[in-house]
Amino acid sequence: MPKELNIAILIMAAGTSSRMKAIKQLLPWGDSTFIGNAINNAKKSKATKVLTVLGAYDQEIKKVTNFLGTASILNPNWKMGLGNSITYGTKHLLEQDTDYDGILVMLADQPLLDMQYLNRLIDNFSNSKHSIVATKYNNRVGVPAIFGKVHFKALLELNSDYGAREIIKTHLNDVMGISADGKELDIDTLEEYERVKKSNQ
Repeated sequence: MPKELNIAILIMAAGTSSRMKAIKQLLPWGDSTFIGNAINNAKKSKATKVLTVLGAYDQEIKKVTNFLGTASILNPNWKMGLGNSITYGTKHLLEQDTDYDGILVMLADQPLLDMQYLNRLIDNFSNSKHSIVATKYNNRVGVPAIFGKVHFKALLELNSDYGAREIIKTHLNDVMGISADGKELDIDTLEEYERVKKSNQ
């Protein structure tokens, strides 16, 4: 039986959407919000640490969000894009504990991705020799994805709006793709939100 790995989850909740007239992280979902749902699923998973990276509307989010005893930090440079926030979060994690086996990067705006799916990623990472376990999309793989130690330096050097996608693209031979069975949808417009909410709640 494989040993329990030390996996940290980075929840990316720093950005804003120009196509939303609301604070996307605080859109109602179930008995919580997008960000509350993400934190709850991450906290219940097999991960040993959960860190949420905030940016836009951080004060509004903190006022109404239960972080369930997990940590959150504000990236002052969140406007520089997703890559910058991943780097900021990774740096913070590695300053606390350098012994992580992997870092799982997930987005706060994929509300259908549940604790069971996060555990599937963690289990596959634990049981395989792949240094990246990522989520399958129609024509690519992306986040949520776990990056093994060998990729921590690359996570610390991201500084663009493309986030971790570039690391995945340049190491495709090291990637195991996992199907999320349609749950990988990320929501960018209020119309999408209303449609997904209606069919899933």
